[in-house]
Amino acid sequence: MSEQPPLTPELIRAALTTVKYPGFSRDIVAFGLVKNIAVTPDNEVTVDLVIESKNADIPRYIYEGVQGVMKHLPGVKHADIRIEHKAPEVKQATNDDPASWKAAVPGVKHVIAVASGKGGVGKSTVSANLAVALSKLGYKVGLLDLDIYGPSMALMFGTKERPGANDNDEFLPIEAHGIKLLSLGLMIEEDSPVAVRGPLATRYVQQFLRNVEWGGLDFLILDLPPGTGDIQLTIVQTVELAGAVIVTTPQEVALIDARKAIGLFKKVETPILGVVENMSYFLCPSDGKKYFIFGEGGGRKEADKLGVPLLGQIPLDVDTRTCGDEGHPVALEDPAANPVSAAFREVAEACAKTVQ
Repeated sequence: MSEQPPLTPELIRAALTTVKYPGFSRDIVAFGLVKNIAVTPDNEVTVDLVIESKNADIPRYIYEGVQGVMKHLPGVKHADIRIEHKAPEVKQATNDDPASWKAAVPGVKHVIAVASGKGGVGKSTVSANLAVALSKLGYKVGLLDLDIYGPSMALMFGTKERPGANDNDEFLPIEAHGIKLLSLGLMIEEDSPVAVRGPLATRYVQQFLRNVEWGGLDFLILDLPPGTGDIQLTIVQTVELAGAVIVTTPQEVALIDARKAIGLFKKVETPILGVVENMSYFLCPSDGKKYFIFGEGGGRKEADKLGVPLLGQIPLDVDTRTCGDEGHPVALEDPAANPVSAAFREVAEACAKTVQ
């Protein structure tokens, strides 16, 4: 009969990997919530966790999960599970540091920024379908296209309707597919270039963030321009963001720039909700095989390395591109019948659970 292995912090940490963070496939150890594990000579265990969440139920769920593991772990005489619960902090204005001022967008509960370090990774596609998927979950959702130099949401939502204005000179967003939408692309001719210098572009962004009558939203999705320039800095320094979603493709050249985007948000203490790996693979309809055209697993490895969730892996799909071109985001399709729609629903569910 083999002897029971000695009870060590390493053994306990390994056991705690079975406790998943609510709403995610990743565990509390991978998320870095387990800060310390101590074991006395009498096998009395102390586990210290730090949890940052606006949701007061999250610590309770995790406590029950850890307690269940300790109860069934051989050799544990007693377990003291200590949780420090902190709400994510938002910097407030100070007289000597105007740049620290952050405010909520009027009429919006939660603002989520969708960003990428470089163009061409499908950030706008993710923004559009995340908005639609959240709406399908029953939330009131708006989408603000802040990609000033390449606004594409008018095309992706199949509308040319012009936004109106109310008596307070606030923009009135249009509505398409159940989403309240505002984009510079709805205000200019389709073939007109947006030839404005940085300061004017920043002014447009500030107007879109402050002077819009959203009418009460659960979520506002911000489709940011690619990169880490003036517009992104304006947003992260002045708007109270519930978090950021980083979009990348699996290859290293995209991941390099994704790290820069993540670095920007971390620098200003904006929570990273996670990484979406777009164009993860191509599922060939003729042979049913997955082809990893842009490399395999880069998004997952990067998310693990940075300690943030991998929210989803979106396949490279002809129908997704067609739906976007025809003004019908693929997330409108039945998730039970469309795997891409199902993937976007999972991303939406994870984002909603995290910020609420």
